[in-house]
Amino acid sequence: MSATLELRAGDARVALVPAIGGAIAAFSLDGRDAMRPMPESAIAAVDVRQAAAYPLVPYSNRIRDARLAFAGRTYTLARNFGDHPHAIHGVGWQRAWQVTGRDPHAAALALRHDAQGDDARAWPWRFSATQSFGLVARDDGATLAVTMTIRNDDDAPFPFGIGWHPYFPREGATTLAFAADGVWRNDATQLPLERVAVPREWDFSAAKPVGDVPLDNVFTGWQGEANLALPQRGLAIRLTADSACRYVVVYAPAGRDFVAVEPVTHETDAFNRAAAGATGTGMRVLPPGAAFSCTMRISVRATRPARALA
Repeated sequence: MSATLELRAGDARVALVPAIGGAIAAFSLDGRDAMRPMPESAIAAVDVRQAAAYPLVPYSNRIRDARLAFAGRTYTLARNFGDHPHAIHGVGWQRAWQVTGRDPHAAALALRHDAQGDDARAWPWRFSATQSFGLVARDDGATLAVTMTIRNDDDAPFPFGIGWHPYFPREGATTLAFAADGVWRNDATQLPLERVAVPREWDFSAAKPVGDVPLDNVFTGWQGEANLALPQRGLAIRLTADSACRYVVVYAPAGRDFVAVEPVTHETDAFNRAAAGATGTGMRVLPPGAAFSCTMRISVRATRPARALA
């Protein structure tokens, strides 16, 4: 896999593509993909949407009509997702990150957003962000820890949030388990309409197959842990995130071979909804010179040796 930075620990391997959104291209254990691998063709095409995971900074998900209300002003943002009507996922996933450190099992990446010229429409405030990756081997597998930090380099405070968009293989026997206390139903453009109790078909409090029920929804009151079983690969995955990530987005479009489980610090369109008086959206404000960090961990465990797979 070209244009990648590789980490190794024991039988685990992680490939990063710093120039393509600071993304993860692959995470495998003993040659078995624990995350959706990024094809070489996608790397050549600089198509971050086919990565194994990418960072969400300085916000996650959508901002309605690409217009951001904050502190009595409305800022017009760039629509950064084709003809989609909303701004989505922030700046980090569509920018090249710089490598600032590396060794065989760790790496550090950095991004600086100067908010000059056209970049001011992507996000109107200056900030810098870093990602640190550490891969640690265990007796039965490995853990990848990713810490993201955002710093306000501007002279004014701004609203913010961070998160990650990791993709996992979705096969017939793939199961998912996580606890949450509610979920948002969406409109046709994936903006939140109504928070409801988790319906039975979306209830993953006990492990069950992901199946073909389409999902692209924000779950609230997430307990910070999700577990996936990939029996066809002989792998089990435990995803955890810091308590600041009280929300998780599950993206499982019908008929596709992946499921995304996204730890995030706020609900969709949190900034505009907070400006309109909504509470509990997860919105945060970062003062000038201040920084905020959060960590996600993906642990992979072998449930069967590779040689035992049919």
